[in-house]
Amino acid sequence: NMIRYLLAGLSLILMLPSAKTQDYLTFYEKSGYKKTPSYVETMDFCKRLASTSPKIHLSNLGESPQGRDINMMIIDQDGLQTPEAIRAAGRVITLIQACIHPGESEGKDATLMLLRNMVIQNKHKDLLSKTSILFIPIFNVDGHERSGPYNRINQNGPEEMGWRTNAQNLNLNRDFMKADTPEMQHWLTMFHAWLPDFFMDIHTTDGADYQYPVTYAIETFGNLDSGLTRWLKHIYEPRMTQKMVEAGFPVFPYVQFRQWHDPRSGLRNGPSPAMISQGYAAAANRAGVLVETHMLKDYKTRVDGTYQMIVETLSIVNHQAETLKTLNQMADKSTAAPDFRKQDMVLNWKLDIKDSTMVTFAGFDYDVVKSDLTGGNWYIYNNSKPVEFTLPLFDKVKPDKVVKLPAAYIVPVEWAEVIKRLEFHSINMKKIKEEVHLEVKSYRFNNPEFRCQPNEGRHMVSAQAEIITENRTYAPGSVLVPVNQRNAKIIALLLEPMASGSLLEWGFFNAIFEQKEYAETYVMEGMAREMLAADPEMVKAFEAEKLKNPDFAANQWSMLNWFYMQSPYHDQKFLKYPIGMIEREEVYRGLL
Repeated sequence: NMIRYLLAGLSLILMLPSAKTQDYLTFYEKSGYKKTPSYVETMDFCKRLASTSPKIHLSNLGESPQGRDINMMIIDQDGLQTPEAIRAAGRVITLIQACIHPGESEGKDATLMLLRNMVIQNKHKDLLSKTSILFIPIFNVDGHERSGPYNRINQNGPEEMGWRTNAQNLNLNRDFMKADTPEMQHWLTMFHAWLPDFFMDIHTTDGADYQYPVTYAIETFGNLDSGLTRWLKHIYEPRMTQKMVEAGFPVFPYVQFRQWHDPRSGLRNGPSPAMISQGYAAAANRAGVLVETHMLKDYKTRVDGTYQMIVETLSIVNHQAETLKTLNQMADKSTAAPDFRKQDMVLNWKLDIKDSTMVTFAGFDYDVVKSDLTGGNWYIYNNSKPVEFTLPLFDKVKPDKVVKLPAAYIVPVEWAEVIKRLEFHSINMKKIKEEVHLEVKSYRFNNPEFRCQPNEGRHMVSAQAEIITENRTYAPGSVLVPVNQRNAKIIALLLEPMASGSLLEWGFFNAIFEQKEYAETYVMEGMAREMLAADPEMVKAFEAEKLKNPDFAANQWSMLNWFYMQSPYHDQKFLKYPIGMIEREEVYRGLL
C-alpha cells in the first residue's frame, strides 16, 4: 500500500510543468511537503493567484474575534463573482472548506495547489466547465494562528499546525445551529446567499489505525432529501470510490468502532447532526462530503489524497451538474410545499443495533495488552501486518423522535437572542406590529436535567415534554415563522425543543426552568390544609407523591412547594416553552 501511495504522489508531482511551477510553488511544496503556511503566507498566495488570473476573485466574509479577515476565493472560468451571475451562466456552485479545525490543514494545501494548476498551468480546466468553486482556505483563522508542534498529539505532521478551537475556545464544527461565534455567523450569511450545490468539508481523523489514507462521510441515512440521497448513494459514492482506487487512494466510509479503538468489535455509522457541517448542509437540502484523511499517514500522503478527492468530486459534479441542479431545486420546492408538513419530521435518529451488514475493512493486525501503568486496555497496532477484517457494519437507523410541523411558529419579541439566530440562518419571518391574543400549541416541561460541565460554553439541558394548548398574548415585535419555506428542516431542528441540538437543548431558554416566586412555609402550612379540605382528589395525589418519592416525603419545603404549585399563586409560565405553534394556515395568514 505504501508503494501505491508513493506512486500516486509521484504522479501528482509529474503533472506539473517545471517552469511555471517553480514560480508558483506553494509554501507547502517549498518545505518539502513538511510544513503548512501561516495565515499571512496563505493569504499572500491567494492574493497572488487572484492578481494573476481573472478567473479568481478574493472575497471577505467578515472578521474573526481577533480581527482577522475570513477570506473566500471565488473561482469561475469567466471571472463571475456573484451567485446570480454564475447561475445565469448555467453553472452550479461547489463550496470547498478547509481549516475549520486548523490542525487539519490538508484541504488548504491541496486546494491551493489545485487552483494554481488550474489557472497557472491550465490543468484540470474542464473542472470549471459546469461548476464554479468557492474556497475557504482558512475558516478558523484565529485558531490557525495558535500554531505549534504540539497541537495534535495523534497526528503525523505537518511540523507545526493550528489549534482546534477558535480564540474563544469554541469548536466551529459544533456551532452550525446555535451560531454563537462571529465566524459561524459570517459563514451562515455566505452559505444562504450562495446556496452552493455541493459542499466539501476537509478534516483529519482521530481514532484507530487502519490502511485507508482517506475516509469520507455522506448523508445517506434519511436526514437528506430523498432524491439527493439516492444521487449520493448511487451516483456520487460508487464513482468517487472507484476513481479514488484507480488513482491509488483506496477509501472507506468514515466509521467508528463500536468499542473505541477495537476493529473486531464492529463498525457503526449514521446521520450527522445539524450542528456539524455536513449535517447542516443536509438540513439545508444540499449534498456534501466530509473528507477525513487518516491522521497517522504522513502529511504528503494526506495532502495528495485530499487533492485527488477534490479532483474526483469536482469531476463528478461537472458531469452531473444539470442533474444536481434539478435535484436541489426539487428538494427546496418539496420542503417549502404544504405537503411537507403532512409528513413526519424526524428530529432524532437512533442506530438499529439488530441490523448489520458484513463488510471488508482494511486494517492492521493488533494486540490488546493489559496496561501495567493504568490497568486499561492498550491497543498496539502492527503496521507491518496489514489485515483485511470481515466485520459487521451497523449503519441502519430509524426515527427516534418525530413531530408534525405546524403552519407557523411565533417567537416572543423578548427572546431576542433566539430571533437573532433565526436571522443568521436566513429564515423568512414576519414581525407583528400590534399585540395579538391567540390560541397556540406549545410544550410544558418536566424533570429538567442540566449537564454538570459546560459544553461549547453552554450548560445544556434535557427535559420531558408534553404538548399543551392555551391562549397567549404576544407583544409587538414578536415574529411569525412560517414553515412553508425551503429552510423548514432548519426551523424545526432549531425550534422543536426535543430535537438534538435545538436552541432549547443548547440553553437558550434556561431561564424558564427557574422558579422565581415561592411561598413562605408558615403561610403555606395553613393554606395547604385548606386546599386538602376542599379537594379530596388532592389528598390522594399528595399521598401518592409521598409514596413515590421518599425524598419528597421527608422534605417540608418540597411538600409545601407542591401545594404552592397547585395554587392560583404559582407562575403560569413556569416550565412552559415561550414559543407557540400555530396549527392552521388561515390563522397564521390572518396575522399578516
